[in-house]
Amino acid sequence: MHPAYSVIVFTTASGAGYGLLIWLAVGVTLGLLPKTPILGLIGLALSLALITVGLLSSMLHLGRPERAWRAFSEWRSSWLSREGVAALVTYLPACALGLGWGLGAISATQTAIAAWLVIGCALVTLYCTGMIYASLPTVRAWHQPLVVPVYVVLALATGGVLLTALLAGYGRDVRWAAALTALALAAGWLLKSRYWAAIDTEEKSHTAEAATGLGALGTVRPLDPPHTQPNYVMREMGYQIARKHAEKLRCLAVLLLFVLPLLLSLMQFAPLPRALQLAFAAAAALSAAVGVLVERWLFFAEAEHVVVLYYRGGAA
Repeated sequence: MHPAYSVIVFTTASGAGYGLLIWLAVGVTLGLLPKTPILGLIGLALSLALITVGLLSSMLHLGRPERAWRAFSEWRSSWLSREGVAALVTYLPACALGLGWGLGAISATQTAIAAWLVIGCALVTLYCTGMIYASLPTVRAWHQPLVVPVYVVLALATGGVLLTALLAGYGRDVRWAAALTALALAAGWLLKSRYWAAIDTEEKSHTAEAATGLGALGTVRPLDPPHTQPNYVMREMGYQIARKHAEKLRCLAVLLLFVLPLLLSLMQFAPLPRALQLAFAAAAALSAAVGVLVERWLFFAEAEHVVVLYYRGGAA
């Protein structure tokens, strides 16, 4: 599949935003975050800004962005529509959390309820976004049971490095955030490695022989291309990346998204000066940001739609 930059920005920015929002709500619920108005408002503003940028970026992928509102009408059958509805609903408890934690405008009980609602709504939104891809049987690399868990865990990991950097910037205790981030990074590394192994070793069940029902006669292949010039389907769904390039990019993604942020997160447990602690936290956030962009680009580039069998035969 052609890696559309608007969708890459959408999935990475909104994922980090929801991950940060979840950790902020967890910190408020468990009493791990101080009731500092500036810290609360900046943290929530950053998470909601990332979510909003991601959602707006996704509209750039539409042929008619002005009709994006229609996507909300098919929530009964479309995971994309459910994701949009869940995303909008999440803003409500997030704003309530800001009123309670950042401004003290509502009671502690109401703030706790808002925090739990934020966690639930954000997780539902992440699940729906992952299911947009996992529900497509026509794309073998996406129709995998690990797609949704990977998406959710990577959101928590990228949100975790942002929270650690935020706390380090305000001179707060970052050890609990660094520990949760390290766990999320390790889990993401394990799940992503298993995902890559699955798509590499799984049998390609979609074949031209099965599609035409002519498998008993031998190998089926197109004699002539269906089009004399490239078309939309060939550009968007026939994108291919060389295996050697994919392997290099996988190594780069592992290094930037998992290895370096994990090591830098573990360094937060050492007795470090505040300036060095902040530098490590910022470096981890920057490395994870670049790494998740590479990982998400590969997620699209390595996927192959079954429609390509119509153009070049083989298996997908």
